[in-house]
Amino acid sequence: MATLAARLFPMLAQLVRGRGSESGPIVLDRRRIYILPTRLGVIFALFVTAMLVGSINYGLSLGYILTFMLGGVAVVGILHTYKNLRGLAVADAGVSSAFAGEDAAFHLAFEAADPRFALNLCWRDGAPLPFDVATAQRISVRVPAPQRGRLSPGRFTLSSVYPLGLFRAWSYLEFGQAAIVYPRPSETTLEFAAEGEAGAADRPSARDGSEDFAGLRAWQPGDSPRQVAWKVAARSDVLATKRFSDVEGSTVMLDWDSLAGLDTEARLSQLARWVLDAEQANLNYGLRIPGIELAAGSGTPHRQHCLEALALFGLPAHG
Repeated sequence: MATLAARLFPMLAQLVRGRGSESGPIVLDRRRIYILPTRLGVIFALFVTAMLVGSINYGLSLGYILTFMLGGVAVVGILHTYKNLRGLAVADAGVSSAFAGEDAAFHLAFEAADPRFALNLCWRDGAPLPFDVATAQRISVRVPAPQRGRLSPGRFTLSSVYPLGLFRAWSYLEFGQAAIVYPRPSETTLEFAAEGEAGAADRPSARDGSEDFAGLRAWQPGDSPRQVAWKVAARSDVLATKRFSDVEGSTVMLDWDSLAGLDTEARLSQLARWVLDAEQANLNYGLRIPGIELAAGSGTPHRQHCLEALALFGLPAHG
């Protein structure tokens, strides 16, 4: 009895908590697949039981035949529901980062030797995502990202009621995935300054011109409508005017200290906005925050590097 309890309790704990995160591909086998009747399956079982009782009471030979035929169909359905998951291989296919308040996408790759039908992938209590697998399939699950930092979704649930809907087979999937959630870009408009590529002591200040975009400033009467940042106005209901500079090779340094008076999250939000604005304007830009200084650059990798530094600022290395 003690041996049975010692085996039973770890199995129940594993069912409730799952196996924890795994790094490699997961191949579903009998140890990972659970199966129980659905509501329809319970009703079907009660119906077949009532038919069996009636056949016994009235000695109905045809009733016996129909009852055992339906029971046999249900038993075969259990096998096919189980086989729809067994042998399915699942692997981590990467993540797509997001800004705070958006959804991060987690990608899973499914492979099977033969087709699988009517599968459902679900995260927590979210709506199930239905799909089929012919031989290989890549599925993306969107997970809300309410705040900056690392986002680990935990476990996903893969399930199926194929083919009869009388039984539900399911398995838990959990990888060491983590998306980087960037600070939500500020909706307010603050001006940043452009700096030349010369040394720090003799960097030329950017003069107003018409060649290179050098930031935004508050709208003033007399500004040309062509220089108004209409996209910013539509996003934040704040009128701002685009500044341009004629300085060749101008560089923008996005500096934490230039935002004195704002709290930490507000500074990170404004710096994220500046990173996006500078990248959109094709500027060379660097980032300076406490403990980190990134040299000027441009392009998607540099943009992601800057945003990642802002996302993880002040957080534990593996939080």
